[in-house]
Amino acid sequence: MLFVCYNHCTTCAKARRWLNENGVDFTERDIKGDNPTATELKRWWKASGLPLKRFFNTSGMPYREMKLKTKLPEMSEDEQLKLLATNGMLVKRPIVVNANKILVGFTPETWKNAFSSTADKLK
Repeated sequence: MLFVCYNHCTTCAKARRWLNENGVDFTERDIKGDNPTATELKRWWKASGLPLKRFFNTSGMPYREMKLKTKLPEMSEDEQLKLLATNGMLVKRPIVVNANKILVGFTPETWKNAFSSTADKLK
């Protein structure tokens, strides 16, 4: 399982702690140093079933500075994916990726339900 996070993000720290406390094995990837590619983001987005906007860190400075709230609706999906791939700080985090699930953001109850309903049972 891949855990995509930002080391200075308190939500990512809570998610990492949750994974460790629940015995979930993962490989960690720093989103700032190793930003997901447009191809990866497209694959994750399609597999997640979520709207593409959920992959944007709407509370981050780059999102606000670029005025993406008004620009995103005018952009194609491919343009949005390419934009996300330019800056890890634009991407909502943490992201959990494996064959059974894609989770974007961290909510303990959502994660518990997701892990309970797949082959990745909690220990």
